[in-house]
Amino acid sequence: MDSGSEVSEKKTGQHGHIVNASDVDVAAGLDSDKPLDPEVAARLRRKIDWHLMPLMCIMYLMAFADKTTLGQSAILGIIPGAHLTQNQFNWLGTIFYLSYLAFEYPQNLALQKLPVGKWMSINIFIWAVALLSHAACKSFGALFAVRFILGMCEGAITPGFMIVTSMFYTRAEQNKRVGYWFLMNGFAIIFLGFVSFGVLHTKSHNFMAWQWLMVITGILTLVTSVLFWFFFPDSPTTAYFLTPEERALAVRRIKVNQAGTENKHWKREQFIETLRDPKVWVMAAFAAIGNIVNSLTNQRQLIVNQFGFTPIQTTLLGCVDGAVEILTIWLGITLAANRHIGRGYAAAMMYIPALLGAILVNTLPSHNKVGLLLSYWIVVFVFTPFVILLGWVNSIVAGHTKRTTTNAVILSAYAIGNAAGSFMWKKQYQPRNHIPWAIIAACIVVCAILILILRFMLQSENKRRDGENRDDTYDDVYLTQESADGTKTEKRVDKAFLDLTDIQNQDFRYVL
Repeated sequence: MDSGSEVSEKKTGQHGHIVNASDVDVAAGLDSDKPLDPEVAARLRRKIDWHLMPLMCIMYLMAFADKTTLGQSAILGIIPGAHLTQNQFNWLGTIFYLSYLAFEYPQNLALQKLPVGKWMSINIFIWAVALLSHAACKSFGALFAVRFILGMCEGAITPGFMIVTSMFYTRAEQNKRVGYWFLMNGFAIIFLGFVSFGVLHTKSHNFMAWQWLMVITGILTLVTSVLFWFFFPDSPTTAYFLTPEERALAVRRIKVNQAGTENKHWKREQFIETLRDPKVWVMAAFAAIGNIVNSLTNQRQLIVNQFGFTPIQTTLLGCVDGAVEILTIWLGITLAANRHIGRGYAAAMMYIPALLGAILVNTLPSHNKVGLLLSYWIVVFVFTPFVILLGWVNSIVAGHTKRTTTNAVILSAYAIGNAAGSFMWKKQYQPRNHIPWAIIAACIVVCAILILILRFMLQSENKRRDGENRDDTYDDVYLTQESADGTKTEKRVDKAFLDLTDIQNQDFRYVL
C-alpha cells in the first residue's frame, strides 16, 4: 500500500493487511464478488448514459462556445469596439490559457477533495457571470480581467469530466463517451455561427453585435450551472438517480478498469510516481505541441475572412467548420474503438489529412479562395488526436492522486501550447499567414511521432508484464467494517479498489 497516505496497517495472523477505509477507494465497501449479469450491466449503462451524457454534452457545448466567443467577436466588431490592437486581441486569447495554467493543479486538487459535480457547478456559475461581464467591457484592461477569470474556471471542466467518465464507465466505453461530449465543440461552432449571423442584423446603436453574443451565451451558461448543481452526480456511490442496489452494481461494473472510482486522500507517493513516469511527459509534450495548432480556434474567423469572404459569409461558413469537426471527431473515436487499430494508430492516422490541408493552405494561390477554404476544412482533422488522448489517459493511468496529477500535467501542457500558439498570428504575416501554417505543419509531424512513441512504450510494458512472475500476496488486503450493533467484520478488498497506481497494480494492462 501507499506509504504516503499515512494510514497505519497491521498484519493479522490469518491473512494479509488490514486497512482503514480512508486508504482504499470510496467504492470498496460496495464491491461484491458476485458475477454481474450482462443484461443488467447494459441496462445500468443506458440509465447512466441518459442521466450523464445530456448534461455533459450541453455543458461542454456551452464551455467551448463561451471560450471561443472571442474568436467569433473578431468579425462582430470587438477590435474597434473595445479599442484593441491585433497584439492586444492575441493577448486576450493568451491570458485565458495562462490563467488556466496557473489554476490547473489547484483545480485538480479541489476535484479530488471536494464533490466533483458541485465544484464544477460553482465554477460554471462564476464563468457565466464573467462572460456576461464581457458586454460591459470597453477596454483591453477590462477584457483582460474577465478573460483571466474565464481561464481560472475552465480548469475545472475538462479534468472534472475526465474524472466522472472514468468513475462511471469501463475503459472500453470511455473513449466514445469522451468523444461524445467533445463532439459538442463542433455543435458549439455551428451554434455560434447562427447566433453571430443573427446579432449582425441587430440595430441597437449603443450595444454592438459582439456584446449581444456575450449576453446570449452568458445567460445560457448561467442556466446550465443551475442544472448542474441539482442534477449532476458526484460519484456512482452517491448518484441520486441510482438506487442503493444500482450503486453497488455500478461499482462492480467498472471493476474491470482496475482503477476504482475515487479516493479523497492526496497521496504523496502517487504524486511523485506521476512526476517520474515517462509516459506522462510524452503525453504532456504531445498536448503542448498539439495545442499550438489549437490557436486556430480564436483565429479561424479572421483566417476565413482574409481568404476573401465577407463577414456575413464568414459567420455562415463557420457553421461548416463545426460540421467538419463533428464528423472528424466521430471518425476518430470510431477508429480508436476498433481493436485492430486502437487509440495510438487512430490518432496518428488523423494527422495525415491534417498535414495535407496545412500544406495546401500554404501553397495554393491567393485567388483560389474556395480551394483555400476546402484545404482549411481538411486541417480540422488536427483537433481529433487530442480528443482521443483525453479518452485514453484514464485508461492508462490508475490511482486517484496519480490520475488527478496526470490530468493537471497534461492540461497544463495544453494551456502552454494554446498560450504560445496565439503569438504566431502576427499582423505582418496576414493575409496568407505562411509562417503560422508552416509551424502548424511541423507540429503535426512531431505529434504524430510522439503518439506512436507512446503506443510503443505501452505495448512494450504490457509484454514485459505478461512475461514476469506474479506475486499473489500484494493485493491480499482486508477492510474492517463496523455494523450498527458494534460488530466488526473484515472484508477482502478487490485489488481494483485498493487505489493502486497502474505501476503498483501488477494486473493492470494498458489500452493501446
